[in-house]
Amino acid sequence: MQKETKDFFQGYKGEALESLKKYNVRVWGQAEFSTTRGQFFGTVLPRAENEDDQHIVLKISTGYNIGIDIKTITGAKEVGYKKANYKIPEKEFPTNEGLPSVKLIGTGGTIASRLDYRTGAVIPAFSPGELYGAVPELADYCNLTTEKVFAVFSENMGPAQYIQLAKAIGKEIEKGIDGIVIAHGTDTLHHTASALSFMVQNSPVPIVLVGSQRSSDRPSSDAALNLIHAVHTAGHSDIAEVMVCMFGPTSDEYGFLHRGTRVRKMHSSYRSTFRTIGDTPVATVTRDKITPIKKNYNHRRKDRNVNIYPVFNEKVTMIYYYPHMNPEIIDTLVDMGYKGIIIVGTGLGHVNRELYPAIERGVEKGAMFFMTLQTIWGYVHMYVYDTGRDLLAKGVVPLGNMLPEVAFVKLGWALGMYDDPTEVKRLMLKPVNEEITEREPYNGYLVYQGGVPEVENFIKRYRK
Repeated sequence: MQKETKDFFQGYKGEALESLKKYNVRVWGQAEFSTTRGQFFGTVLPRAENEDDQHIVLKISTGYNIGIDIKTITGAKEVGYKKANYKIPEKEFPTNEGLPSVKLIGTGGTIASRLDYRTGAVIPAFSPGELYGAVPELADYCNLTTEKVFAVFSENMGPAQYIQLAKAIGKEIEKGIDGIVIAHGTDTLHHTASALSFMVQNSPVPIVLVGSQRSSDRPSSDAALNLIHAVHTAGHSDIAEVMVCMFGPTSDEYGFLHRGTRVRKMHSSYRSTFRTIGDTPVATVTRDKITPIKKNYNHRRKDRNVNIYPVFNEKVTMIYYYPHMNPEIIDTLVDMGYKGIIIVGTGLGHVNRELYPAIERGVEKGAMFFMTLQTIWGYVHMYVYDTGRDLLAKGVVPLGNMLPEVAFVKLGWALGMYDDPTEVKRLMLKPVNEEITEREPYNGYLVYQGGVPEVENFIKRYRK
């Protein structure tokens, strides 16, 4: 019975296990389930070991997985059986002398992957052979080599990883690579993009960060197309900058290339989650064409010259102001030795007066304070109201339209470059790659609100 349970009922336990035994349905069996919510047909999948014992997981014909509550089951019948093999086929990546050389650097993102149903974890495919087996179209764009620099979830990325990536990029450029793709989880993709924008300057080749919102085992996965777009860009684009490449609309019509200092993840699950803020994307990309939107960008060069600045002072933080914030928060940070604090202020760049003494004490002890905005779009304007003027007088430095996350990363980098507060301030206010712009273009702020007739007509005409 133990062997039978292991072979036929992988991961199931308790009441869910008893339910499968009751109806003689096995894992990998094609089964019909009658429930109080209707009829369902599909393949019974193994359960992750740490999941509950109240559901049976079924892969239906659309490719999606659903969970059936065992309390709703009124009957079940197995009508077929075929154990699935989710291993990605591996084939030798072909070499074509006429194509550019692209290096794919892995950080732990699951651009191409399979699902381990025992644990529920996504296992990334990463060797050139695995990637070719998963996305054979890549061979039409480049000669691909890969290197896994580290394997972490994106929420675990930080200064140590930024520095390692910057150094790895410098070495690849020195070797003569034509373009670089960095596979990365989406949650903190924009943080890494901004860090590399400061640590890797004057690159002669495109550096493209790419991720996927939905894993490769899902029918709606954006992984393959995002990877195709990224490799196309790295190998063939004239835009030699740090960029994020992800879906443009929620459909698969085209991808956007976002500048690394002006991009932000704006939705938890949409495939079109990344948006350029306060500006327009640099370009669109399809399988066949890269179309610049912006006229000004750094162009690809044949030389191997690049400036690598792999430094970061971790004694920086970011505080999101809220009404009646306790000044002890700032006092504590300063006492802990934090050298730089990004304030994400309200309106045009404001905090309450209760924080004034704490800011003054912090400045006296050598801490630097910079102001960004909660509104995301727009500019810090601290000369308009008394609050702003008071904060300026106390040493708070406004950062124009720099995004809060970008400001945080840049401050850590700037404090790694210099100890002198004057130099740090100068560096923070000097744009490296459009993190501060002189003005926001007329079409740099577009938020469509559903329900309004003209917006609904637009959506019907052009889709989402």
